[in-house]
Amino acid sequence: MDKVVRLTGTGGVEHLSAQDQERKAPGPGEIRIRQEAIGVNFIDIYHRMGLYPLPALPTILGVEGAGVVEEVGAGVTAVSAGDRITYAGAPVGAYATARLLPAARAVRLPDDIPLPLAAASMVRGMTAHMLLTRTYPVGPDSTLLVHAAAGGLGLMLVRWARYLGATVIGTVGSEAKASLARDAGAQHLVVGRQADLVGAIAELTGGRGVDVAYDGIGGDMLRKSLACVRPFGTVASIGQAGGAIPPLDVAEIGPRRALCLARPSVMAYSADPAIYPIAAEAVLQAMRRGIVGTIGGTYPLAEAARAHADLEAGRSSGSLLLIP
Repeated sequence: MDKVVRLTGTGGVEHLSAQDQERKAPGPGEIRIRQEAIGVNFIDIYHRMGLYPLPALPTILGVEGAGVVEEVGAGVTAVSAGDRITYAGAPVGAYATARLLPAARAVRLPDDIPLPLAAASMVRGMTAHMLLTRTYPVGPDSTLLVHAAAGGLGLMLVRWARYLGATVIGTVGSEAKASLARDAGAQHLVVGRQADLVGAIAELTGGRGVDVAYDGIGGDMLRKSLACVRPFGTVASIGQAGGAIPPLDVAEIGPRRALCLARPSVMAYSADPAIYPIAAEAVLQAMRRGIVGTIGGTYPLAEAARAHADLEAGRSSGSLLLIP
């Protein structure tokens, strides 16, 4: 029997239930993976809450993991039993000791990348690649605002942006998290939820504003992010960990501000069969340069609800993993 964590209804963590599941054999074009580590992401929380609806319930959450191929289905030639692989994106179903996956989603891992590190890095790495190359091309002349800079995505964004030569300003909730973001390469930090963010950014940029802001906080923070960006700059709204995003009048971004407002989706990005292998290879190369997810905590698979609660409440930093 395999062990899984099923979502039985939308809402709180009480809807996550550890259960047994009969072993399933891979069909044509599929592989069966024995998982070593599973990434916990905010998108899992959004799925659990029903913000991003799933096709049917009950279901198994999770969009990221790493493990070893146990068996391959008919027609699969790109990977073999015994290969170490990782993956990111759809189809959901990672919260399991073993799972079936379309072979095209499997990314073979070099021997020098540990499986848990891959599970902590793939979704965040794909997101960072999307944000730094597609949403707004970042380079040495760019100045960035990264919210939650000590979070799983935030730390990876800081590391990758610094590798590209950008200037990084981060926001964090405490001095302890400021130390993590600073170690990752953030040159400037705005500490505390009640800090005067707009004033701090104006001072740090000489009144110009940043070129691009990455806002996964949502709520009232999005309007503050808009006020931190220079004319013709970009705000990428990538989540709402701090609350629902309020309706915005188009006049709030232009014509006076002349801003670009993006709402990019890593699920859509990774679902593109042309983009996925290119972005995945870029993430692997980034990991070899030390641009990796920081593992902030590990939990037994059966305690997925506790991992969700800690991530949702901001009690964690870095990337959280479930260990089957």
